[in-house]
Amino acid sequence: MQGQRADYTQLFKAVMSGIRVPRIGVGRPRSTPSSVSADRTYSSLAIRQYLRRRGIRHSIPEKSDQAANRRMRGQAGGRPPGFDQVRYRKRDTVERAISKLKNYRAVATRYDKRAWLRT
Repeated sequence: MQGQRADYTQLFKAVMSGIRVPRIGVGRPRSTPSSVSADRTYSSLAIRQYLRRRGIRHSIPEKSDQAANRRMRGQAGGRPPGFDQVRYRKRDTVERAISKLKNYRAVATRYDKRAWLRT
């Protein structure tokens, strides 16, 4: 069942249930992180409610169409969800660094494309 509308919410919950945050001292790992940073894909009401119920702070930007709909509703639309730009920039920096590392790994392991190996 690929391409369904709410696939990302189900995946998000599965990933969150598998998280284990190790403790500094002794004790079993925590199953609830202190905060979550994600991109606009995860900017749904269901995900925000899930995080709020579990007491997890988040830094997820609001989609432009969601913001427009909220503003169009006026006072009934409520206030915008909290968003920490500094934390989001740090997430983006880490994501770009991981992407670069993956790119270097792909270049380093292409043995079949190296001319000197074919001879």
